[in-house]
Amino acid sequence: MIGNRYERIGKEIVNVIGEDNIESYVHCATRLRFSIKDREKIDDEAIEKIDEVKGVFFNAGQYQVILGTGTVNKVYSALRGGQPDQEDEQPKEEAPSNRKDKGLRKAVRTLADIFIPIIPIIGATGLFLGLKGVLFSDALLGLMGMSINDIPSYLQTLISVLTDTAFAFLPALICWSAFRNFGGMPIIGFVLGLMLVSPALPNAYAVADINSGVEPIIAFGFIPIVGYQGSVLTALVVGILGAKLEKKLRAVMPNALDLIFTPFFVLLCMMITGLLILGPLLHFVETGLITVVTQLIHAPLGIGGLLIGFIYPLAVITGMHHLFIMIETTLLSNTGFNPLITLCAMYGFANAGTCLAITIKAKKSTIKVMGASATATQLLGVSEPALFGVVMRYSMKPLYVMIACSAVGGAILSLLNIQANSYGLAVVLSPLMYIYEWNQLVAYIMVSILIFASALIITYLFAVPKEVMVEDQDQKLSKVS
Repeated sequence: MIGNRYERIGKEIVNVIGEDNIESYVHCATRLRFSIKDREKIDDEAIEKIDEVKGVFFNAGQYQVILGTGTVNKVYSALRGGQPDQEDEQPKEEAPSNRKDKGLRKAVRTLADIFIPIIPIIGATGLFLGLKGVLFSDALLGLMGMSINDIPSYLQTLISVLTDTAFAFLPALICWSAFRNFGGMPIIGFVLGLMLVSPALPNAYAVADINSGVEPIIAFGFIPIVGYQGSVLTALVVGILGAKLEKKLRAVMPNALDLIFTPFFVLLCMMITGLLILGPLLHFVETGLITVVTQLIHAPLGIGGLLIGFIYPLAVITGMHHLFIMIETTLLSNTGFNPLITLCAMYGFANAGTCLAITIKAKKSTIKVMGASATATQLLGVSEPALFGVVMRYSMKPLYVMIACSAVGGAILSLLNIQANSYGLAVVLSPLMYIYEWNQLVAYIMVSILIFASALIITYLFAVPKEVMVEDQDQKLSKVS
């Protein structure tokens, strides 16, 4: 019965777009993405009336139908007759709908495809870290007449397993996802990632600690060999190159030898390349990237936060916001904190406030219904219905208000030095990323409420589009009757 429902939703979407008008389709975390022939043939309002559809927009040559997390996977699966996800049987770089993407846009889409599957794990780890910070805080333990020494060692060990594992083996997760997206065998990528953090290698964090006494192994008299715990860039490049090498080897390897010798050569070549050549070079690049981003975030007078808060909404509009995921992962794995998502999060509160203001003041029944749903969806972390379906639909004024509020929020949080310990949690759930310290939590909540309220009030007073203040024809007829 449930399967029939999602199949019906998928068929209704396809019928409105036109089966002959569709070249191909794929999906991301929240949207069905259709590569189409003629944009003008599609009736947006008809699609928006379909059950579970939260909005539509056209971007980068794709007609995108917003369904939300979870729902989109079920509708996509129903459209394909219950077959495996297309992403599992065709490399992302060869997916028909992505062939139009070139240059930077293609690179950003590739990064998103690799890092999005990892987000739930890092998000859950951040929650564990936050809970650990609360439970093991001196204030809470003091209320119970305890100290950290009173907590059994086995309990501390078990909690460390929850909080440390994902970051300890992050290169393995990244290599696994890179192989999966570039058409290689994910298990080869996973093992290759584990090699980068092998216990036989000096731990990268221990080497970085000058008081630990741990030194890198020197190969050939000048190449330092260490583990790459927390090294996002090294794992990413090694994973992509390894997947490409595997595909080339399989094309020439005799069938009788393929099963054993293709993995053998991939692991051997990429282990040597990763540990002796790329690793030392990319570690230097990654360290520089962290320094630049951190200095920008902490620039004087909150200028960095203002800039990031201004840029992020524009990045979402153009689809470039996925680039931030790699930077956030790098910050988390190397510093344990993620101030970047803190600044970007103000976009969600500003967008929700702007959307709600338009919804409250609008006289169009369609906008009231869509706006209420879009506001609720934005508060839960999916921004496209509010952004494309309400805020940008009739006028640019609401967009200007939203971007300005996002920028101001970023500046304030930058000045207060607020920083998350995770990512993947948006808007109403985002305070959970700050429960590790009460001062951080309270400050973040206060600024978030301020930005939401400011966007709502300013939009309501000055930026509600005139088009939404006109009643629908159906409303007028019902009043007359």
